[in-house]
Amino acid sequence: MRIIPAIDIIDGKCVRLSKGDYDTKKIYNENPLEVAKSFEAYGIQYLHLVDLDGAKSSRIVNYKVLEQIALKTSLKIDFGGGIKSDVDLKIAFESGANQITGGSIAIKQPEVFKNWIQQYGADKIILGADAMKEKVAISGWLEESNEEVIPFIQNYQKEGIQYVICTEISKDGMLEGPSFELYKRILEQTKDVKLIASGGISTFNELPNLAELGCEGTIIGKAIYEGRITLKQLENYILS
Repeated sequence: MRIIPAIDIIDGKCVRLSKGDYDTKKIYNENPLEVAKSFEAYGIQYLHLVDLDGAKSSRIVNYKVLEQIALKTSLKIDFGGGIKSDVDLKIAFESGANQITGGSIAIKQPEVFKNWIQQYGADKIILGADAMKEKVAISGWLEESNEEVIPFIQNYQKEGIQYVICTEISKDGMLEGPSFELYKRILEQTKDVKLIASGGISTFNELPNLAELGCEGTIIGKAIYEGRITLKQLENYILS
């Protein structure tokens, strides 16, 4: 299972939220590149970078942070937040993203998102299927759609999507454990999906459980920043 630390960006700084609530913002480091380099130093190869300013805006905002990390580390970056047009997508890839995650656009402009899958390939486009009570949430989790998360994933699998990031929003940033039950049902009801679990990871012992379920990757945020999981533990896991 791939280990994918998260860096969330507001005003160019590394922050974390709780349950996606912008009012709970906590700044962990004013230099995201410094954080990314610390991950790389422990053998981590992947990074989940989220433009939280972009997520609630109408366009990508913090692409310069992406560019800097891509230029100065060898991390393979999946980038999300604010990618709402072909122009935004082009900026993200030109700034060094290895993959992009689309959530809001997959709900609001499905034809555009489907075109991205066809144009760039399923290895480059990740479906963001973030859920609140199993309904897909969009626009930086500020809006709830009427789409149920499992049928939403199934519909996009028909369009060729392979990678799916699923965050159970009620778990995100709460350090109370991930939504094992939801991931189990997704993996049972979607064939061959590469599911990346996100939200609620609180202890190292949860990682083997997610791997056993069949998750392709897991995104870890606050547990690293709060010292619940050490980079050394992650390094040992990757090497084992």
